[in-house]
Amino acid sequence: MKVLKGQDILALGFMTFALFVGAGNIIFPPIVGLQAGPNVWMAALGFLVTAVGLPVVTVIALAKVGGGMDALSSPIGKFFGGLLAAVCYLSVGPLFATPRTATVSFEVGIAPLTGESPTALFIYSLVYFLIVLAVSMYPGKLLDTVGRFLAPLKIVALAALGIAAFMLPAGSVGEAQPEYVAAPFSNGFINGYLTMDTLGALVFGIVIVNAIRSRGVESPKLITRYAIIAGLIAGVGLALVYVSLFRLGSDSHAIAAGASNGAAVLHAYVQHTFGSLGSGFLAVLIALACLVTAVGLTCACAEYFSQVLPLSYRALVVILAGFSLLVSNLGLTKLILFSVPVLTAIYPPCIVVVALSFCKGLFKSPARIFGPVMLVSLIFGLIDALKGTGLKDYLPEVVNQLPLSEQNLAWLVPSVATLAVVFVIDLMLGKPRHVLA
Repeated sequence: MKVLKGQDILALGFMTFALFVGAGNIIFPPIVGLQAGPNVWMAALGFLVTAVGLPVVTVIALAKVGGGMDALSSPIGKFFGGLLAAVCYLSVGPLFATPRTATVSFEVGIAPLTGESPTALFIYSLVYFLIVLAVSMYPGKLLDTVGRFLAPLKIVALAALGIAAFMLPAGSVGEAQPEYVAAPFSNGFINGYLTMDTLGALVFGIVIVNAIRSRGVESPKLITRYAIIAGLIAGVGLALVYVSLFRLGSDSHAIAAGASNGAAVLHAYVQHTFGSLGSGFLAVLIALACLVTAVGLTCACAEYFSQVLPLSYRALVVILAGFSLLVSNLGLTKLILFSVPVLTAIYPPCIVVVALSFCKGLFKSPARIFGPVMLVSLIFGLIDALKGTGLKDYLPEVVNQLPLSEQNLAWLVPSVATLAVVFVIDLMLGKPRHVLA
């Protein structure tokens, strides 16, 4: 029976970590650290729940079912499961996350030299997505190209930045913004959404499993074990990166007090600590981090859509890279503006499907449980999403009175209540009429 060597398992863990650490992972913690001030570690705890805990749990859930999101969502039926998968893949693929990797790396590394020039952004993103296209054409080699080469480079660069954040602080901690005085944990929790790591985990599950299979491992038990180990390695790495970036942001008040995003905080810190050489270092770090994530997302999306559309994997890689190139030229600010309400709406049902997958054995009919709870979480997630748009004035006042509404977690209590009700109904109905795989 084919097994992975220790170095292959480590490379798999590095690859998984590298796939996760992209644009959002690097730009959101510093701004949270800056704005949270003395409450930084409470905000960090909330952030780590959604940006580390949920992704690792999702990788484990997917590993248990063989890596495919369709198996995870099977209790809600093929159509709705496919719809959920398509929304997730499009969100973390060509609509938001993949284009964002290019715009973030441009704004941090290139824009300080060229200015916010549309021409410069286009040229940079064109070269960027040509590299993504070239690497994504050979998904079977990801463990070698990413796990053994790009990931170690990325880890060394992140380690250097993390050590500097603790050894060379830029100054003292500033005052907390009002929202971080009132609710630091929940604001950190919501900012963890923006990394898209849980949605990324839903997408990367199949990439991780395919990377294991590319080494000749066929045993489902071993594939599950290796995927879980990879997820845990990635989780530890992510937590270390986030903690160092929170520290970097919280100590940067004197040099980045007016920063509007994490990219600006990072740039100010590196310029202050390392000078002009630091700017070059940061540009390389961000480019590496974003490039690896873009490759993983493109591979995952092409793998998925090649199974549901009459198009080949390679044709889809070209289409996805080309579309991501076009969207990336909208710019970072617009991309974040569009993505926040969408993510706020779709995260709750994704969290629910992952959480319930671990309890499937407790239900007589998973279909009776999954469908209603996910529907309720989506409805209240949409309400939370609308509150973050120009339509919030049209919502009834009662919406603002919902439990945890101020923290954009209005979906949580209704979802738990629905789960309790449908669980009792499931027990009362007894043996299901049919069993879904």
